[in-house]
Amino acid sequence: MANPQIPQGTLNRLRGAVIWTSFPALNVTAPFLGREGISLGFEGNMTDYVDTLTGAVTSPTPYVAARLTLNLLKTQGLSDAYKQQMETSTLLGEGQVRPDTTTLGPYTITNCGIEGLDELRLNGEVAGFVVRVRGYYVVNNQLWSL
Repeated sequence: MANPQIPQGTLNRLRGAVIWTSFPALNVTAPFLGREGISLGFEGNMTDYVDTLTGAVTSPTPYVAARLTLNLLKTQGLSDAYKQQMETSTLLGEGQVRPDTTTLGPYTITNCGIEGLDELRLNGEVAGFVVRVRGYYVVNNQLWSL
């Protein structure tokens, strides 16, 4: 019998990135990040279940809200670029989130905006400048062709 073990793959902490279509000066790569890196989360159901008298009907949704957390370093100029962007306009448009592995393709997040910043600790002990971005992620593309 062959060895049933499947190679587990490799994560590359330097690969994760956020690339902005309209704001390349705000692109986030590894040198600009704290240890926490980039987080991407989705909110809401990708499929809703509508109760019926005898079961449930599925209703795929065309998008889900997306939440990006960028753990930038305030010691890098990119944090000031985000500060200046917030002071000008919090709207960022489309961005692409590249995972920390080659086995997952990128996620395109649409209609993004800077939602806010986490509390800034200005005590000389915390390097973080945490930017929260929201947008939406398109799912169930086949809905458009039905």
